[in-house]
Amino acid sequence: MDAAVLLSYGAPLVSVLGAAESGDWLALDTGVRDAPLHRSVYFPERRCLAPLPDDLAQADEPRLAVALCHRDGRIRAAALPFAERYPGLLPLVVIRCADWAEPVRQRARQLLRDVLDADTAAGLAALVLRMGRRDRGVFAVELLTEVLGAAPRDRLDVLLASPDLAVRRFTYRLGVEHGRLGPGELAVAAGRDPDTVVQDVCSTAALAALRDAGPSDEVIAPLLAARGPRARSAGVTALRRAGQTERAEPFLADRSGLVRACARYVVRHHGGDPAAWYRERCVVPGGPVSAPGAVIGLAECGHRHDAGLLRSLLAHPDGRVRAHAVAGLRVLDAADADLLLPLIDDPVSRVVRETVHALLPHAKALPVGHLTGRTGRQWPRHVRTAAFRLLTARRGVVALRAAVAGLDDPDVKLRTWAEQGVRCWSPADDEPLVDTEVDELLERSRHLFSG
Repeated sequence: MDAAVLLSYGAPLVSVLGAAESGDWLALDTGVRDAPLHRSVYFPERRCLAPLPDDLAQADEPRLAVALCHRDGRIRAAALPFAERYPGLLPLVVIRCADWAEPVRQRARQLLRDVLDADTAAGLAALVLRMGRRDRGVFAVELLTEVLGAAPRDRLDVLLASPDLAVRRFTYRLGVEHGRLGPGELAVAAGRDPDTVVQDVCSTAALAALRDAGPSDEVIAPLLAARGPRARSAGVTALRRAGQTERAEPFLADRSGLVRACARYVVRHHGGDPAAWYRERCVVPGGPVSAPGAVIGLAECGHRHDAGLLRSLLAHPDGRVRAHAVAGLRVLDAADADLLLPLIDDPVSRVVRETVHALLPHAKALPVGHLTGRTGRQWPRHVRTAAFRLLTARRGVVALRAAVAGLDDPDVKLRTWAEQGVRCWSPADDEPLVDTEVDELLERSRHLFSG
């Protein structure tokens, strides 16, 4: 348990436990062997905090907090009946519900069951869910589920907007399971929430509601407008049942491959031809500047004879189009090393990355001199990185030469990759084990193997 999570629950706990920073802050010590068991307590640093009265019924809130954190289970159990007086101690009661000592655990669980209601559940949800990851922590989670399942809607709304990711996921699942959220609400949440798990839960539930109630633009429109591809793909899929193929066509060129695949499914289901749609947009004069996703979409559903159309786009003025054209040639297994090699000089880093992916299978056939000449400092970082990756993919002395040269690169990440390349280097199968150049290169990088 992170101390900061617990300390966020109120001033009494801050005053008692604020000095503790490590994960051992719960391990309190009596410090006096012959004294009464709960006479005084210490943190692990042996710094005296506060004396405990012999009768814990007389203890104030800070001292009860100390007693609930005591290393002796008898003191923890004795303090629990009095913790109900102070709402600020409920977080410690939640922790004691997963206590290793059964008497402490049972008392804490009974107390939590008595005091937990919709108001307190909303404030304790984050802690309960964190404790649920521990052994014996499931009780508090089940109790939280039971209480929130019957809680007023305004309490759920607070948790649905919680900044805590685990709380939002839990509450949305709970709302779906108990039917507390309408299809329109689920669709809006799927479109707005940044978490992919929440998007999946809400979009799946919204689609299930559409299957039962029929098409509804109240659900489909927010999904189609969502930023997350999972939610958009759910909205596109819903268009099939709605019979609205024309609304699915623009998503054929979506930036997400998942959404493009769903759009092709919908279009085909209603007799359309996605490949023809893509070809039409790839031959528009000036190229598909407004829809670069159409280029990679053509490769995803086209044929090898479409490679010629993609090659014509390698010189397109839009870098996104050039990058998708390279990726499309790789998908179609039509990457020509001689044609793509000049693209490692491209000013757009995305184009260069796609070019490297396409050229890696052909690394041994690439001209070493051409690549080595692009490892100098006068080249942009993304060009130097591309040359380094292609040279090291050849293995053998060429890879070692590139790695040693990269030790002086001005970029920290590239120097780190070069160091790893030297340490992990091994000769190629067709190279001799003894080589003068190899000895010289390893000598230059001796500092990497010392210490």
